[in-house]
Parts: sequence; structure tokens; C-alpha cells
Amino acid sequence: MKITDVKTVLLTGPCTNDPWVSSIRTKRTAAFIEIHTDTELIGIGETYTGYHAPEIVPAIVEFFKPILVGLSDDEIDPRELWRRMYHCANFWARLGVGVSVLAGLEGALWDLRGKMEGKPVHELLGPRHADKLLCYATGSVSTYPWSELLRKIDTYREAGFRATKVATGWFEPNAKQSFWGDSPQAWIDLECEKLDVVRQHTGDGFSLALDAHMSNDGAIYGDAWNADTAIKVLKSLEPFDLVFFEEPLHYNDIEGYSQLCAATKVPVAGGECLTTIEEFAQYAKLEALDIAQPDASYIGIVPFVETANMFARQGRKVATHAWSSGAGVMENIHAAFACSNIAILEIPPLAGPLHTEIYADGYRFEDGYILPPQAPGLGVRLTDEIKAKFPFVPNTNEWNVVPGGKGVPV
Repeated sequence: MKITDVKTVLLTGPCTNDPWVSSIRTKRTAAFIEIHTDTELIGIGETYTGYHAPEIVPAIVEFFKPILVGLSDDEIDPRELWRRMYHCANFWARLGVGVSVLAGLEGALWDLRGKMEGKPVHELLGPRHADKLLCYATGSVSTYPWSELLRKIDTYREAGFRATKVATGWFEPNAKQSFWGDSPQAWIDLECEKLDVVRQHTGDGFSLALDAHMSNDGAIYGDAWNADTAIKVLKSLEPFDLVFFEEPLHYNDIEGYSQLCAATKVPVAGGECLTTIEEFAQYAKLEALDIAQPDASYIGIVPFVETANMFARQGRKVATHAWSSGAGVMENIHAAFACSNIAILEIPPLAGPLHTEIYADGYRFEDGYILPPQAPGLGVRLTDEIKAKFPFVPNTNEWNVVPGGKGVPV
């Protein structure tokens, strides 16, 4: 068997079947990478860059393509090929978007290798550390009024989830209005009120997490959270027993993360925007994350596992980030089962077709837990029918609206 071609497939489809997420975004883009062979086997991977900047992906894949085309079956070693490609791009892809696209190529190589051996990818990575892993419904905005937020959480519970994550602040879909606190106390009052309402409704048997998204909205206006604000807010939330608080600060403020971890009992989480183990190592060195959140479709499957092992040596946990589409979610699931310190998995609830039609036989959800995939490779599919059904639409990717840009929010 030989690798004959490497192709990029860009798709655009419904973002989700979740009505609350659809209230802020109706479409999503995705970038898949196919590794073709002279047999019926095709390796399929996904890069998270396809959600943010899909048009970039094909050119980067073309750069790496000559390294792979012509390789025979005994040369298809994902670990070695990742190392070789990474070295070839050292001057421009040491971190960031280049290595994120490389993660999609690595995912496709693992999928191909698993299909060649008739084994799921997690079995190729090493011993499996769990029979099932708790997951949470990634719920995006905190919908307002609170009665609507409770209806949203009940829908996730009815879908089988035992945990959810929602954003700080609130968003009122009909008026398209959102909350932005003008002081630490305003945030304290709002988040305590929210969590008190939710806890009274769900009881203690349902797990909750919050996500500040690096105070991204505030950063636009120059009033993003600093460490002092984050410390005050998180300390006020300690009685609510959060699974974690995600991205309270911008990733450039590593010292702020370190101060925050030392100052509060609320587990501080982050890492979805970090693309290499070396970036995570800076946080590990300063004990700046209680729960690291690598994304295998952004950092790579093996780098994910190596990052988890690094935090395990500190007695700290890892939770997957997974907001790519179906293949990227599966890359994260396989990586997670090869790690000993997984706290929880992120799963898109009420998922749309770019998840559910891609999952194929790999995705196994039962009573709030993800079960180990059993299908060979990643357990995903990318048929001609799927490609025809969801043609790529330029300028529909996330965060496309910038000064002077052509994007329209969808």
C-alpha cells in the first residue's frame, strides 16, 4: 500500500441543532484532511483551524503533502511523520496555525493507521485508562431570563447529560442584548445569582462549569478582566462547587493565571488556544492551570497525550476542548482514553449534521458518559454525499467580522 494523495475538504453546514447556540450562530465551517492510498483505505482528520480560518488550510496542507505522498505502509508512522513535518516547518509553524493544520494531518494518519491494523486509535496510543469518561454539554451562552437558562439545562439533562458549561454574563436572544459588568462586584452579583438559581433547580447531582472566554467581548472595549477581578469573582463562586472556571484571563497573562490558581479553590482551566506542549509547559512551570484543556484537533493527538502526562506528574487534571466538528471531537475522545488524568470531556449537545453524519460508528454516548470507540481508526466517515450536501461557503467562519472585513455574522 502507498499514499497517493493528500486533500483538503472544506465544508459549511448548520452549526448545531441546539436552539440556544443557534440563536447566536446558525452555520459553521470545517476543514477535513484526507490521506488517500492505492487501496480503498482513506485516512480522515480534522483541524480546528477550519472553524476559524478555513481558507488558510489547503495551502498549508499542500506544503506538507510531498512529505507523505509515496510512503508505503511500513513507513506510515504517525509519531515519526508528525516529527518530520514539524521539523520541516520550524521557521514558520513552530506554533500557531501551521501546527494546528499539522494536527489535522496527524489525525488523518492515525485514522489510516488504525484502519490498516483494524484497531481504534486509542488502542494504538497505549493502555486505556478508563471504561467510560464523564462528559459535559457545551452550552455556549447563559440564556436570559433565567427561566430560559433552566429550560436549556433541562433539555441537556433530558438528552442524557450530567453536566454542562455555560458562559459568564447573560445573553437575551430576542433583544440581542448581553450583560457586561462594569465592576468586579457587578460580576460577583450576577454570577452568584445565576449559579444560585441553577443550583436550586438542578440540585447537587448535576455538575456545572463556567467559561469567561478570556473576557473576549470586554477586550474589544479595553476592559477585559485582570487577575484582581478574576480572583474576586472566583473566590465568590467557591460555594457552588464548579467543575472548573474556563479562560478567566487572556492567555498572554500567564502570571495572572498563576496568581489566580494560588488564590482560589475553584479549579482554573484553559488551554484551547495553545498549540504545542511547549506552550503548555510554560503554564505547568508556573502552576498556572489546575485543569489543562488541550484540543487534539489543534495540538495533535500525541501532543495532547504528552501534555496530559506532563500535568499528571503535577497531580493536575486535563479536560478536552472540542468545538471542531465530528472528526475533531473523535480525535479528542481517542486521545482522552489514552490519558490517566482526564477530568471531563467537552461534547457538543444536540449536535448538527457536521457532527452526527461524520461520527459514523466511532461515537458512543451513554447516560452522560463517553464509551471507548470500537471502530477501526477514528471511527469517522466523509462520504461524497456529505461533501455534496454541505458545500463550502466562504466568509462564514467564526470571528470573521473585523474592521474592513467582508464577513457577515451567521
